[in-house]
Amino acid sequence: MHKGRMEAFTDGVIAVIITIMVLELKLPHAATWRALLADLPVFLSYVLSFAYVGLYWNNHHHLLQAVEHVNGRVLWANLFFLFWLSLFPFTTSWLNESHPMPAPVPTAVYGIVLLLTALAWIPLLRTLITANGGSTSGLARALRGDWKTVVSPIGYLVGIVLAFFAPILSCVIYALVAAIWLVPDRRLEAGVN
Repeated sequence: MHKGRMEAFTDGVIAVIITIMVLELKLPHAATWRALLADLPVFLSYVLSFAYVGLYWNNHHHLLQAVEHVNGRVLWANLFFLFWLSLFPFTTSWLNESHPMPAPVPTAVYGIVLLLTALAWIPLLRTLITANGGSTSGLARALRGDWKTVVSPIGYLVGIVLAFFAPILSCVIYALVAAIWLVPDRRLEAGVN
């Protein structure tokens, strides 16, 4: 099965997710700098969610450049991943309802969606490895020692627990996890070619 259709579908879903998130941004209540600054927490949550969606899109793109084939299992794993990713606009909007300070439950739910999206990424990786040569493939070799995939869920779990005590600290942890993914990972380019 050719990977192009899955890649195009994923790109389309991600474009819709970003569009929904930006449409959720509301105009300031007045035409002043003060009104704009009052909405800074809402904008920052949008930036964080946009960064996450962008990071997943970028990593998905690199991942699919490193494979030749997809199969039915890969398609289902990709849909499972996209389901969790598609909840970003909802959780971002709910997080913003309580601004200027994040509320515990929306902050925890935001972290839960981050966690489940990260966990859904793992079966996508595994099914792609299986469909493209298994554990001895270049893709499998390139993805060995992926510490970010292990550390990220731990960070999300800590953020979810902290949401009930210090929601703003949870948001900082979520941002720090995103920051570790901003550093480019060249393993796919180096390990597969």
